[in-house]
Amino acid sequence: MAKQSTDKSSQHTPMMQQYFKIKQEHPNELVFYRMGDFYELFYDDAKLAAELLDITLTARGKSGGQPIPMAGIPYHAAEGYVARLVKFGRSVAICEQVGDPATSKGPVERKVVRVVTPGTLTDEAFLEERRDNLLCAVYSQDQMFGIATMELSSGRFNVLEAPDQESLLGEIERLSPAELLVSEDSLLVDLFSERSGVRKLPPWNFDSETSQRLLTKQFKTQSLQGFGCDDMPIAIIAAGALLNYARETQRSELPHITSISPEIRDESLLMDAATRKNLEIDTNLMGGHQFTLAALMDKCGTAMGSRLLRRWLNRPIRDHVQLQARQQAIATLSDNYLFEDLLAVLKQIGDVERILARVALGSARPRDLARLRDTFNLLPELQQALSEQDSSLLAKLKEQISEFPELADLLARAIIENPPVVIRDGGVIAEGYDAELDELRGLSENAGQFLVDLETREKERTGLSTLKVGYNRVHGYFIELSKQQSDQAPTEYIRRQTLKNTERFITPELKEFEDKALSSKSRALSREKALYEELVSRLGDQLAELKASANAISELDVLVSFSERAVTLNFTQPQLSEETGILISAGRHPVVEDLLDDPFVPNSAELTKLNTMMIITGPNMGGKSTYMRQIALISLLAHIGSFVPAEAVTIGPLDRIFTRMGSSDDVAGGRSTFMVEMTETANILNNATEQSLVIMDEVGRGTSTFDGLSLAWASAEHLAKLGSLTLFATHYFEMTELPELHANTSNVHLTATEHDDHIIFMHSVQKGPASKSYGLQVGQLAGVPPSVIQSAKQKLSELEAGKVTLSSTTSNTASPKSSSDQVPETTPHQNDKDSPFQADMFISPVNDKVLTLLEKLSPDDLTPREALEALYNLKEASE
Repeated sequence: MAKQSTDKSSQHTPMMQQYFKIKQEHPNELVFYRMGDFYELFYDDAKLAAELLDITLTARGKSGGQPIPMAGIPYHAAEGYVARLVKFGRSVAICEQVGDPATSKGPVERKVVRVVTPGTLTDEAFLEERRDNLLCAVYSQDQMFGIATMELSSGRFNVLEAPDQESLLGEIERLSPAELLVSEDSLLVDLFSERSGVRKLPPWNFDSETSQRLLTKQFKTQSLQGFGCDDMPIAIIAAGALLNYARETQRSELPHITSISPEIRDESLLMDAATRKNLEIDTNLMGGHQFTLAALMDKCGTAMGSRLLRRWLNRPIRDHVQLQARQQAIATLSDNYLFEDLLAVLKQIGDVERILARVALGSARPRDLARLRDTFNLLPELQQALSEQDSSLLAKLKEQISEFPELADLLARAIIENPPVVIRDGGVIAEGYDAELDELRGLSENAGQFLVDLETREKERTGLSTLKVGYNRVHGYFIELSKQQSDQAPTEYIRRQTLKNTERFITPELKEFEDKALSSKSRALSREKALYEELVSRLGDQLAELKASANAISELDVLVSFSERAVTLNFTQPQLSEETGILISAGRHPVVEDLLDDPFVPNSAELTKLNTMMIITGPNMGGKSTYMRQIALISLLAHIGSFVPAEAVTIGPLDRIFTRMGSSDDVAGGRSTFMVEMTETANILNNATEQSLVIMDEVGRGTSTFDGLSLAWASAEHLAKLGSLTLFATHYFEMTELPELHANTSNVHLTATEHDDHIIFMHSVQKGPASKSYGLQVGQLAGVPPSVIQSAKQKLSELEAGKVTLSSTTSNTASPKSSSDQVPETTPHQNDKDSPFQADMFISPVNDKVLTLLEKLSPDDLTPREALEALYNLKEASE
């Protein structure tokens, strides 16, 4: 991008000198420079805006001897253009005229009144209604990571710490911030280099003492001890940088940011980035939001309820007491379909959470206040519906939802039924609310009748038939006469304007009325704006109580949505146990079931201390991935307090959910598909515990058969010894021998059958290993040409007959036991070098002489010399 001309400011016009000074303070933002009824952009800003917004780029006038590239945006339409720029990840500095043009010497004084960035949006037009818009800051120290998040549009402010990079990436995936702040000298710049919305700040923003001072000043406290985050010093540094950035962009003290809340990782059911992606909690594998768990579960009546529901889904909790309270509330709401009455009321409630943020920032619009008024009128009905319900949580929420009768009455009297979008042109305050405003409006509104009466009277008095009384914004009020009759105008008519066919006049009476009418209109608008600001201030005085009510309404809304889903989708209440394990009877995948026209085939699962791992075999497309994902989703739903899709569920303590599924490379990171798979596998093996739910699908596919099978076996064996609750899907049939070595491991398979050389998937989970993988049939179903399928069948027959070996053609070919349709009857343990089959790597052939010598040895009775001699004998016998 070309460098803007800032050399020798004296060569530029005073107005452009003013612009350059402002632009120098905002080099990374597009400066919207107010000039009359337009926002103008200059130089590189104009070129970029013209490209992104498809607006005209012009070059009007010169400054410093060079043409000035310009692009203009109408003031009244700026909101839409700003929203589009923010969606492109750009930030905009709004520069307004703050001086009085009448008294200014030189250019009118201008200053930036607000910076709009992707993470600091509060305007309704810029925000996605049912999703959080988070500003996030990350700071690293001693290989620990501090994370702070703020949703400026609601006032939520949180901190947490992550112990390692993998945990950090998982948290960022969960939070999905719109804007991410990092220190420009941090390694985090490289870590997030491919992420959009990253903003690099100078290192001095991340200072411990400064952060403590900023935060305690914001909350008006001596320390942060009362917020429970005193022992999170790295996160506090991030929080200080974030708060300072938010205040600078908003040019405000942020009065609605009144507290900071710590998030303790051990209190939640943790999921890494890969797991969140694989389970499609809020975003599907294609990056969209359809056909996800959140989309299925969200029947909330309010936007703020939808946002809370997504936060719950992305941060399930482990506290059984809190979960059981939610379950009891859902059961109560389901009885007699109570949720239906509540949902009808909730659908009429506005987005109080975000409206209150705009109230605090002084940017609330008339329709925001109208929505608050309508919401206040609904609160008694909401309270009535919650009366005497048998649920401690519902009783608590009822207590937290206040009714605010005084504010309801105030807004009912003050705001008209359907106010305009903005206060700029008035017409917001209701008649009868303020006597002074009514009087000023009367003077202005009666002008029309005065002009009609004046025109009738003057026509009669002068006898001039062409006489008309009119008004325009440039010349004000006037009496107009045709050219033919203008010479007959009375002497008190003073000529004001000459046109081609008419003459316009003013009279002392009309001039006096004009001064009075125009003055009253201006004064009425000024009075109305003052009254409006007073209303916003009155609401701000009760911000804390209003926010508490909004939070309670949001939580009630989520519980109502869960209740509706439980009834409509036939969910059942899960039993939370203190004993490790997951017992599911006739479980279903909720999203897949919702998409199917045919009935979903339910399946059960049993993972206990005695059976911690299931080895799952069966054909591709047979339903292995769906089966494993449904167990994970049922576990997740149970840990947000929701009912679950199954006939019965008992679930014990869980600390994490891991998934290793699917195949994709990381081109930007320079990692192959197999490297991605191994990285995810390593994360699981290093962090899983006996209370973790682990889902692993087709580990080892991206390398040679022996390497892949070895890695799959060793990984499964590690998890079996660890005792993690594991679902291990594989096409390596050798893996089905694992239960013979580990008693806590079992085999199950997904069933299929053949009919007329076609495969039919039964989607039913049965005990024991699969006998066939149906690879050729699935290939045929996928549309592989018949000639290729026929050739494959011939090759398979040759392999099974022992006529051909594939070892000479490729090192990446699976053995017949792991990739063919049938397990060969020839034993896989033979060590004949001419055998067409790969030897089973887990059962090695042993020399009989070696076995005989070993059987005769008694290690406890051997002297060192005898042990060395025995070792030589064994070596000689093995050769």
